[in-house]
Amino acid sequence: MLGTGPKETQNYDNNNQKVYPQPMDENVNQNKDSMEDLVSKIFNNISSLKAAYVQLQDAHTPYDPEKIQAADKLVIEELMRLSELKHSYRDKNPKSISASPQDSRLVVEIQEQQSLLRTYEVMVNKFQSQIQTRDSEITQLQQQIQESNQRKLKLEKKLKQRGLLSKESEGFEEENFFSIELTPNLFTSTVDIAYKSIHDFSKPLINMMKAARWDLDAAANAIEPTVVYARRAHKKYAFESHICQKMFIGFQEESFSVKAGNVSVSKEGSFHQFLAVRAMDPLDVLSQNPDSIFGKFCRSKYLSVVHPKMEVSFFGNMDQRNYVMSGGHPRTPFYQAFLKLAKSIWLLHRLAFSFDPKVKVFQVRKGSEYSEVYMESVVKDIIPGEGAQRPTVGFMVMPGFMIGSSVIQSQVYLSGVKSAG
Repeated sequence: MLGTGPKETQNYDNNNQKVYPQPMDENVNQNKDSMEDLVSKIFNNISSLKAAYVQLQDAHTPYDPEKIQAADKLVIEELMRLSELKHSYRDKNPKSISASPQDSRLVVEIQEQQSLLRTYEVMVNKFQSQIQTRDSEITQLQQQIQESNQRKLKLEKKLKQRGLLSKESEGFEEENFFSIELTPNLFTSTVDIAYKSIHDFSKPLINMMKAARWDLDAAANAIEPTVVYARRAHKKYAFESHICQKMFIGFQEESFSVKAGNVSVSKEGSFHQFLAVRAMDPLDVLSQNPDSIFGKFCRSKYLSVVHPKMEVSFFGNMDQRNYVMSGGHPRTPFYQAFLKLAKSIWLLHRLAFSFDPKVKVFQVRKGSEYSEVYMESVVKDIIPGEGAQRPTVGFMVMPGFMIGSSVIQSQVYLSGVKSAG
């Protein structure tokens, strides 16, 4: 009799093979969720990478170094995040059906190298953009040089026609005629040259006065009375002041008080006149055209600076003065010394009217309180007098100038001070 207890059930597949039931793996759902999360992160990372790359491209046009650096940093950060996701996936799935571990690591390295190549590609594009910009600038500069050479040839032709460019100076002008730029520094150096020329001309003038037995003390007091000099030798500044005052009369006028009809010229024309005469000997300029504007300027200023009585005492007659008044320019040493002075002041005037706006000249009144901003003492190492009162101006030796907001100080002799020298 068979027992009635529970029977063991057995399962068979369609081929009548016994099948052993396996428990359901609970990690399948977790792996599926983890994979979906990984794929979502990858898509987000790629979107961010695209956005960062677009920013990097936009930063190149127009070229902005700061924006390029920031966008480049974002691209690298997104590439690093993508690499971290790949490493994370490989770490969680060490066994791969399709590839061996060595192959997986090789794939990761290849992908990282590809990312680096993309970064280098961005840098190459940046350098190419810089090269294109530099090439464009070089092309523009070459075009400007060509245009300048054409203008130079035209101007030299005009100067030759007007007799302002001598054959001796052509070689010199060929090298540096147009190498000089109109700058405040150029004007400052021209002011220094003008002041030196006043000082240089005052030396032979004073020496000739001594030889003619002039009373230099009385002459200095006649020019600047009531001035207390710290040293007797400082009276030479009175003669420099007298020369300067005569030479700068009419400086603020475009004609420089020269009666020559319509002498109006453009600012560019004034600068060209400055360049044409700057490297030439003044006597050579006058020999080519004695009645030019420069020639009339020299003639009028000589007759103003050198008094008839002074000239008679120097030469015993007025032959030189009469020769100048008749339109000539004598080749005597004294007149040639004066021409150097006249040339420096005339060049300063031409240069002042080359700026836009033009350079302004200012004077300092006698008795004004000394200002270190607008004035400079011709005597160095001065010692203020007793008391707290600031020094005052005894007289102005040379005026000052304003180039925009820049100040070139006026040269003054101070009263009520002592000299350490």
